[in-house]
Amino acid sequence: MSTAKLMDLRNYLYSTLSIDDMVWLVEELKNYVRKDSKPEPYTIEELHARIAQSERDFAEGRYYTDTEVFADLNGEL
Repeated sequence: MSTAKLMDLRNYLYSTLSIDDMVWLVEELKNYVRKDSKPEPYTIEELHARIAQSERDFAEGRYYTDTEVFADLNGEL
């Protein structure tokens, strides 16, 4: 999933979930990750596919500037 889609999902969840629901979701995600604590490494083909997708996203203008990223991290967006 692209960073932009993940940020859209995050923003959607921020606007719909209560604080208690967010805390619950974080704990559920952490437990899920712990179950598969040793993820499989990416294959060379998967890495090439991810790089190619990132290059297409960049060429099509689907990216965030450093100013936008820092503003988001600081809660200014």
